[in-house]
Amino acid sequence: MTGAQFGELPFLTEDDEVRSCAFSPDGKSFAAGLENGSISLYATSNWLRTRTLNGHSDLIRRVVFSPDSGQLASAGEDRTVQIWDLKTGTCIRTLTGHRNSVNAVAYSPQGDQVASASDDRTVRIWNVTKGKCLKTLRGHTNWVLCVVYAPRGDHVVTSSGDRTIRLWNIDAGICSRILTGHTNSVWDVTYSPQGDQIASGSEDTTVRLWDVESGTCQHVLHGHNNLVYSVAYPPRGSQIVSGSQDGSLRVWDTETGSCHTTLTGHSNGITSVIFSPKGNQVASGSFDKTVRLWDVSVTASRPVSIGHSREVGSIKCSPKGGTLVSGSSDTTIRLWDADSGAYRRTITGHTESVFSVAFSSSGDRLVSGGYDESVRLWEVSSGKCLHTLIGHGDVVQCVAYSPQGHQVASAGDDNAVRLWDVVSGHCQRILRGHTDAVMSVVYSPNGNWIASGSRDGTARIWDAGSGECRQTLQGHDNWVRDVVYSSQGDQLASAGYDCRVRLWDVQAGECRSMLIGHSDRVACVSYSLQGHLLASGSWDKTVRLWNVATGQCRAVIRFQDTIHGLGWGTALDGNYLTTGCGDGSLVRWQLIEDEKSCNVRMYWNASSGKLTVSGTSIQGVRGLTEINKQLLKHRGAIGEPEHASLVTKLKKTSNGMKAESSPVVDLPLEQLVPMNDP
Repeated sequence: MTGAQFGELPFLTEDDEVRSCAFSPDGKSFAAGLENGSISLYATSNWLRTRTLNGHSDLIRRVVFSPDSGQLASAGEDRTVQIWDLKTGTCIRTLTGHRNSVNAVAYSPQGDQVASASDDRTVRIWNVTKGKCLKTLRGHTNWVLCVVYAPRGDHVVTSSGDRTIRLWNIDAGICSRILTGHTNSVWDVTYSPQGDQIASGSEDTTVRLWDVESGTCQHVLHGHNNLVYSVAYPPRGSQIVSGSQDGSLRVWDTETGSCHTTLTGHSNGITSVIFSPKGNQVASGSFDKTVRLWDVSVTASRPVSIGHSREVGSIKCSPKGGTLVSGSSDTTIRLWDADSGAYRRTITGHTESVFSVAFSSSGDRLVSGGYDESVRLWEVSSGKCLHTLIGHGDVVQCVAYSPQGHQVASAGDDNAVRLWDVVSGHCQRILRGHTDAVMSVVYSPNGNWIASGSRDGTARIWDAGSGECRQTLQGHDNWVRDVVYSSQGDQLASAGYDCRVRLWDVQAGECRSMLIGHSDRVACVSYSLQGHLLASGSWDKTVRLWNVATGQCRAVIRFQDTIHGLGWGTALDGNYLTTGCGDGSLVRWQLIEDEKSCNVRMYWNASSGKLTVSGTSIQGVRGLTEINKQLLKHRGAIGEPEHASLVTKLKKTSNGMKAESSPVVDLPLEQLVPMNDP
């Protein structure tokens, strides 16, 4: 079960594949045309089904409302167009004449005509009142897949399996322009509200934007990885939405051609997308037999290009707590305001993935290491690279600043730990002993010791002054991916690819506790600043919060991707944990604790904003609207909302959570979905 999207409304379940969707112009009704030949009508005030129209003997290809919202036209594979009176629910006219499937139908702006497009390679113009065919437009050399009227009503635009788009003068009955560029069938085409632009979706996986006057292609929009079935403009604004066989919707900026948002949730291809008359909602129909509704006024309000574009491998909080730094496989380092989540700066210089980042004790310097085999020292205020440290000759997996700020440690696939002077940039010492790649390195709080974790399954404790190995900690059955000291320096936590977290007595070199709960490799561990909690992130897509003294798992936060980075911070109102995910997102969580419970709420989110609720309990939660309740139930939430011990709030979006062996963590429920009229 995938996560709900930020701005997603409950979905409608149909008896068969949904082939076409339409809002009535007055916004009061919604229609879905199905594979079984029926049409479902809904009232948008409550999204209850009001009527089912039966008349076609084969699947419905397209449904569209008349401009006055009083009629509905439907195109079917039974070669007919049917006109329906919505007051009575009866078919008042059947238009026949096409010799093959009718793929599309459109009302003229005046409502006196409809145009139909067919597999017989023709377009027909009909008088709605008389049911008479006024013109037949010929020219396409393959199926005609779509037809739409221009806003003024004097032209129609068509798209075809012959890979072309054609503009037709209706009065003259002639093709006035042919648009070429797509390399496969063009499944959908539509005019912008102003009539100056055309959008088309194709089996070549692209969306194209065309200038009507010149016929030139303004943008080719790449992003879908399968054929694009449907495109739609809002009533106003500079966006379009596209739906694809890849199961996703994409919202694009028509001026720049950039993708604002990708919406996922369907389990099969999307056949139809449509904006509501107010432009604040999008409906999508799918082969998965559902219609999903999206509040795009919410998704449009989110910042564009926020978060990394690839996995976040490392997160650290500055010593004073005001800044977060993240390193990513997108080769960049980013700085964030810890309180608001606001993006501050991107630092570039690494040529490949950045695996590790760390602040100096003063907070004005950074160290980073990555796949390009380099260690780099940076000035935080300017983003300037002060030193590039070369010596490993292989991938640098981890870096750390000494508490005194005079030295950095780095380690990697050459099996060694290197200590560097930050002023001169010279390598002072090489610590050897591990027999495989060193995946993690960290200084003790007093700076006297260095701990390292390796693929050889061991953690080692080194004298930072002499470089001598004082302890070899053995117990993990697989890689030791991360090691971290407690704030007092008397304990070391290690994350293993054996799905275990181990807590070690540093002086004795013995494992005092083993934390079991993750079902896949543990990638990272981090102590809270007070030292009483330990967070662990795993390939099982969870973060677990552990009571260090008892070993009890106090809470579990579930995600849509692997967790690679953890960073603790503090503020006057409590403890905060930041998580870095394989999808490039950063999320900051606030912990609210008492003796009996450990509650977690999202504080900010720099990501695509999915809400993971599969298996999450909403028992006793307050503040849910009926619509929100339906959405959470659809997405796999369990229980019935009534009263909550804690109502949590969001700034931007939500992630689902569940606590184990402790009270349920309440969902953040400050209006997941604003209930606006379509």
